[in-house]
Amino acid sequence: MIRAICAAVLVTACSLSAPAPAGGCAPATAPPSESAPPTSVNTLRQAYLCVLDHYYSGPAMDPKALLKSAFAAYTQDLMRRDADRSDLQLPELTGNRDTDWAAFAKVLGAGDVSALRAAITAMVAGLHDNHARWVRPAPPSEDKPIGTGIVGISAQQGRQLDPAAKPPLFITSVLPGSPAAKAGIRPGDIIVKANGVPAFIGNTVNQSIVEAFATNPVKLTLKRPTTGRTRTLDLGEGPITRRPPAVTSTTLPGGAVHVQLPGFFEGAADQVIAKLRGKPEAVVLDLRGNGGGSPREVTRLLGAFAHGKITSYFCPFKGDCVPNRTDDTVPLLGSRLIVLTDRGCASACEDFSAAVKDNNLGTLIGTRTAGAVSGPAEGYRLNDGSILLLPKVRHLGPARETIDTIGVPVDHYAPMTALDLATGRDPGVAKALTLL
Repeated sequence: MIRAICAAVLVTACSLSAPAPAGGCAPATAPPSESAPPTSVNTLRQAYLCVLDHYYSGPAMDPKALLKSAFAAYTQDLMRRDADRSDLQLPELTGNRDTDWAAFAKVLGAGDVSALRAAITAMVAGLHDNHARWVRPAPPSEDKPIGTGIVGISAQQGRQLDPAAKPPLFITSVLPGSPAAKAGIRPGDIIVKANGVPAFIGNTVNQSIVEAFATNPVKLTLKRPTTGRTRTLDLGEGPITRRPPAVTSTTLPGGAVHVQLPGFFEGAADQVIAKLRGKPEAVVLDLRGNGGGSPREVTRLLGAFAHGKITSYFCPFKGDCVPNRTDDTVPLLGSRLIVLTDRGCASACEDFSAAVKDNNLGTLIGTRTAGAVSGPAEGYRLNDGSILLLPKVRHLGPARETIDTIGVPVDHYAPMTALDLATGRDPGVAKALTLL
């Protein structure tokens, strides 16, 4: 569940590539080699140079900070495995990236694969950028995917839990036929504990519960909001079936069309437009849980509701910001627009939501979005077959406002609760109907 990488990354060039050159990283453009070597000191060097050369603020960064975070994670990984070395001390760093790397590499020697991977992970995490990450693509497998089947929880936000979350923590989505479904777990069930770890400490979400969920099996203590009944069960992984993302729609009382868009995947805009070919008077576009996707799909879908509008800006570290605009080749629908958002609306979803709000294209209902839209990431291949995802620009809203870490506020607050999910109520749609 929480282990899955969130789709919140706006990736403009995240296809994969051939092995990177020895000196640095290469843009990812083709599948990785099946015979890529293991992670090495040279892989860490490529990652280090790649950040300095290609990250949004890389050219202005202090290379000492990157190496310090990498060295700390390297030694911590060794200590966890009782493999620390008495000669392993961080050398004097001068701020010259090449001189410092030479001294750093000399201390590491041949390097330890596990510790090197920890170092790269920490170096990228130290950027504090929700769209920067290091990933190791899993080899293709014909085996059926496995998991618990719990694919959504109320406070989920990328690889961690939303620090703004309020109690309780509850399940929002369960895959049909999965181990969780077979165990009788339903959307709305409240997670009290996982492996004895409480979901909240006071009113603060407990980030430690993420690690508890990574175990197999996991012991869950759940509370059903409709009855107040609490039970504890061991939930193990098993075969699961994930369906490709697709747009769905229903007609609401009064004739408005409720369209659920789970992500801005390729072709998503045209799927939505196809659902609206009858040009309804009003559209309730449901973006709750939409983790993002392609900026191109955002501008295309916005083109169905307005023309000639700036939808966002992509800003380099130095130089002028580049405006993104509605795709005016898309015929206008002429429909009134209401957008449903929540804290699961991230990245491209926030791009769309901010464009609607700032350009007065419609009304936002639900809760503030995730605040995870630093900028579209580009993929760079390292010599071990892994990929660095690094934003080269910063995203700003149409009013040149920063949305990253802040989110887009709604016009009408209508959060989904555990009891709402358990009983089939939808406060967002209910509020939309009152406005229509």
